[in-house]
Amino acid sequence: MILLGLNIDHCATLRQARYRQAGVSTGGNVEPDPVTLAFLSEKAGADGITVHLREDRRHIQDEDVLRLGAARTTRLNLEMACTPAMTAFALQLKPHSVCLVPESREEITTEGGLDVVRHRDKVARVTDAMNAAGIKTSLFIDPDPEQIALSAELHAPWVELHTGAYANAYFGPARAAEFRRLCTGAELAHAAGLVVNAGHGINYTNITEVRTIPHLHELNIGHSIISRALFTGIAEAVGEMKRLMNP
Repeated sequence: MILLGLNIDHCATLRQARYRQAGVSTGGNVEPDPVTLAFLSEKAGADGITVHLREDRRHIQDEDVLRLGAARTTRLNLEMACTPAMTAFALQLKPHSVCLVPESREEITTEGGLDVVRHRDKVARVTDAMNAAGIKTSLFIDPDPEQIALSAELHAPWVELHTGAYANAYFGPARAAEFRRLCTGAELAHAAGLVVNAGHGINYTNITEVRTIPHLHELNIGHSIISRALFTGIAEAVGEMKRLMNP
């Protein structure tokens, strides 16, 4: 069974579009509440909740993450940049896992994997701190052999293969090559002793091929499920994706 980690960031995006200046993230007429969505998603079958607390706080807010952490019913995965401030926040929060991602204020969503080779020392410091605290660390990387090998060397127990290039190429001539890259990367990561997760751009169409990537443990999916939920409700959106992931 492949697990589903539901990214609820874009529920918060909708809230912030109207209530960014409200000074609070929940209560009164402030809606929608991403924490409530998280609980409903888990009830519908999501195996965990992912949030990305960005430096500019464009969607998920500190209070959202703290409420999820305090509930202790959610298997919480915190996507975070490799900064001292985010490291301190994660060590205080103690989520089930963290996923180290690149972050640029200019991008709308995370584009491309973390360059572990270029930022080796920075990634190593955060990974060591999380390992010492008993927090599982995943590195969000492109399926490149050098990135995979160094991830294993730095003792990150998990990697999340960036599926964005494949998703963008899905209806074009580069699709087959990008899919082979993902399969090869998954094989290399598994052989190196890493747990293999994947995410970015996965939807209700490409999931039928994504699910055949070898050794998959968990898929992190957000935008497509939140979009589908606008039409069907979150229970049906989560349930349908789970059925497609594990037919």
